[in-house]
Amino acid sequence: MNSIALMVEEHELISRMLKVIRKACLGIMQGEAICYEDFYQMIDFVKNYADDHHHGKEEKFLFKAMEEELGALGQKLIRNGMLVEHDLGRLYMSDLKEALERVKSGDEESKVDVIANAVSYTHLLTRHIAKENEVVYTFGERQLSKETLEEVHEKTKLFEEEAMKRGTQATYKALLEELERKYL
Repeated sequence: MNSIALMVEEHELISRMLKVIRKACLGIMQGEAICYEDFYQMIDFVKNYADDHHHGKEEKFLFKAMEEELGALGQKLIRNGMLVEHDLGRLYMSDLKEALERVKSGDEESKVDVIANAVSYTHLLTRHIAKENEVVYTFGERQLSKETLEEVHEKTKLFEEEAMKRGTQATYKALLEELERKYL
């Protein structure tokens, strides 16, 4: 298994969800009622698929190997770039969930925060994905030793086998397709 190729494929699914999130926000701007269930499903996708599943592999395997093997350059790239952006994405999702709760409780003004946090997340992740696909992953492939890359691939394979038992990929792909039918 090529872990980097798999992560690029996962980026495609995540990018598709970003389009769904934007369209849902456009609906709010056009006066449509917020479908809380859909937004909670979007947050679930981001938390459990994009963050726990996808970012989990990056952080536990690839990024960890890059920090350890590539020294100061790898540490700077990962800690000051990729991990900061992962944390910022988590903040946007947390703030989005809080804003949804405020709107649900009658605070109409918090619709602005729903849109702001959701769209900020889409902008962040669009740029983040491009950086990883075009710079970080290729840098890692070129600079990490063959042995280290094989170890990352093997750890990713085991991680995916466990996720397969839980149905992670299938569950979140089905959720994405359902939301795409509704919003795109």
